[in-house]
Amino acid sequence: MESSQSKRSASFSEQTSQPLSEKDMEELQSTLPPDKKLKAGREYIWNRKSKRKAEYWKYYLEYVENGKLRAECKFCPKTFAADGNLNGSKNVKNHAESCLGNPINIEKEKGKEKQTKLYFDQEHESSELKCGSRIINLNDVREALIHMIIVDELPFKHVEKSGFRHFVQVACPQFHIPSRVTIARDCLKLYYSEKEKLREMFKTCQRISVTTDTWTSIQRINYMCLTAHFIDNDWKLNKKIINFCPISSHKGEAIGKAVEACLEYWGIDDKLFTVTVDNASSNDVACAHLSRMVRRTGCINDGKNLHVRCIAHIINLIVWDGIREHGVCIDRVRNAVKYVKNSPARILRFKDLVQKANIDSKSSLSFDVPTRWNSTYIMLETALKFRRVFSGLSLPDGEDLNDNERPPEPEDWEKVERLVLFLGGFYLLTKRISGSHYVTANKGLGEIASMYDMLNNWEQSEDLNFQAMAIAMKKKFDKYWGDVDKMNKFIYVALLLDPHSKMVIVELTLTDMHGPEKGTKLANDVKEFAYSLFEEYRKMYATSNIPDCGDNMSMDIDNSKGVGSDYVRKLKERAKRLKGTSGYAISELDRYLNDQLGPEEEEQDALTWWGKNGQRYVILNRMARDILAIPLSTVASESAFSTGGRTLDPFRSSLTPKMVQALLCTQDWLRAKEVPIVDVEENLKELEEIEKEVQRGESNDVDDEVVFVDSLV
Repeated sequence: MESSQSKRSASFSEQTSQPLSEKDMEELQSTLPPDKKLKAGREYIWNRKSKRKAEYWKYYLEYVENGKLRAECKFCPKTFAADGNLNGSKNVKNHAESCLGNPINIEKEKGKEKQTKLYFDQEHESSELKCGSRIINLNDVREALIHMIIVDELPFKHVEKSGFRHFVQVACPQFHIPSRVTIARDCLKLYYSEKEKLREMFKTCQRISVTTDTWTSIQRINYMCLTAHFIDNDWKLNKKIINFCPISSHKGEAIGKAVEACLEYWGIDDKLFTVTVDNASSNDVACAHLSRMVRRTGCINDGKNLHVRCIAHIINLIVWDGIREHGVCIDRVRNAVKYVKNSPARILRFKDLVQKANIDSKSSLSFDVPTRWNSTYIMLETALKFRRVFSGLSLPDGEDLNDNERPPEPEDWEKVERLVLFLGGFYLLTKRISGSHYVTANKGLGEIASMYDMLNNWEQSEDLNFQAMAIAMKKKFDKYWGDVDKMNKFIYVALLLDPHSKMVIVELTLTDMHGPEKGTKLANDVKEFAYSLFEEYRKMYATSNIPDCGDNMSMDIDNSKGVGSDYVRKLKERAKRLKGTSGYAISELDRYLNDQLGPEEEEQDALTWWGKNGQRYVILNRMARDILAIPLSTVASESAFSTGGRTLDPFRSSLTPKMVQALLCTQDWLRAKEVPIVDVEENLKELEEIEKEVQRGESNDVDDEVVFVDSLV
């Protein structure tokens, strides 16, 4: 007797024996994704009036193989047995709901983290679209949102704004936008996570130099920023803001105790190497407090060279003593710039005159900050390019004005021209030593000598005004750098540890600054200090890191048994005993000073050279790692206050100090070195070009929609 299963199989074969027509095959192909093709030789069946009612069957193609019905997924190569009389449909259903190629599978259940989206990449120089799929992890989207909030200094309520919600709805409609409370919580979680990573990094670093500065927020809260600088085991310079916290006052003792507490919290109080601060008297007190701390916890050179004075701040003091001689012409140019920029109509008039004068410059007028001479230099340099334009404006003039409020005269512009030339060198010098992502310690002595040379040249100027300015600046220069004992000796050793300079450049620099006799004596003092410092490092690290001298000795003596073999053995034992003595250790420093750079090494910076050659100088490379990481300016900490001012603007002044620290520190840790900080202010020149470009694409009959009221008065 024939079984029911055999009857069903025979009946099925008879019903499906007819092949599909070419038109049917085309229609069937149209139901597939663009990257999916019907397999050649496969016997597909297509019943437009299928009795299968389940929704998931529309994601499958049915075909016959060896007389049995099977189902092929439209979005991946998987196939399943599909005879409803013989096989269940559980596998077919489960796969339809989990296939990563199916665009419908998008977080159907709460808690589902991944989804696959179809995407279309447009080929270059073509209108064709290439279809593919990728997995979107919604957790990654959320983390990216937190990253954007922190790095771009956005308020927490940004996620609740209608424009952002509309963007997310279009870009990723499956993403559930967290509330601002959740965003704030996630920012704190990220801060704690990144802090633990940094704490682990500190455990592996050798020593840490810090910069610190103070600031008062719009909330009238005193903040202190503490930034750590160190070179890691891969010879990469790191700059990390480790604290942005409130302090009780700006007094030196309060600053010193706050820095000590921060270092102890991070567990690096025994790794402090130097502290770079500006020349405020309170910082002298703070550094004295920290010197006592490091003598308790352990330090190099008994903490005598802990205090490093900010070179950029000293340059600021020196330059201001000089430009006071030209206060009148500076004030006149400043007032002229202010007059133009205070009215949209005057700005338009100014631009019109610039075009008529055929002045090709992308610069735009800028105000200066009277307490920062470098901004004054930029203002003067820019205004000088438009001196002919200013003469065509009707600047305020009259007997009721003070002398420094009158329009600039030709003699004023001549003075400004020479002043810009004079200040240009100091401006570039300040920029060079103010970096925080490249080594500056080895540039300090050279830049100081460069300033000394510039002042000497201007002292010989035929212009009595500039001669007086150079003399005034030279007097201030001598106050801070005229006496070698007033300078931190690490600055000299840093130049010595630059493989491109070594001792010869140190000696030549000191000779140029102090004369042959005194310069030579000072160079010898620097060399003696370098040897004593090296000896201190040798005692700390020699036991475990100096290579076995005896094993590496090369001798033209037969080591086989016989005459002389005992002598060679004893000689090697003596060499091993010598490896821990100062005589052996000093030879490493001597070898470094006497070695010459190869042609390919001339183009390498100091860190790259030490990273490749440090293994040749086991003790000296530890010394170089500490000294080359010393920052010469407090710009790294001061720049945090610019971010702090934006974070604590009048619209977000309710942020707590703890949240402010979390946002600023995490932002600093997340930002890559290569990514510049984007200026939040739009570039006026770029916007004007965009407006012209868009307007050229519109009808020429459309009038300008913006009308300045000033032009109608």
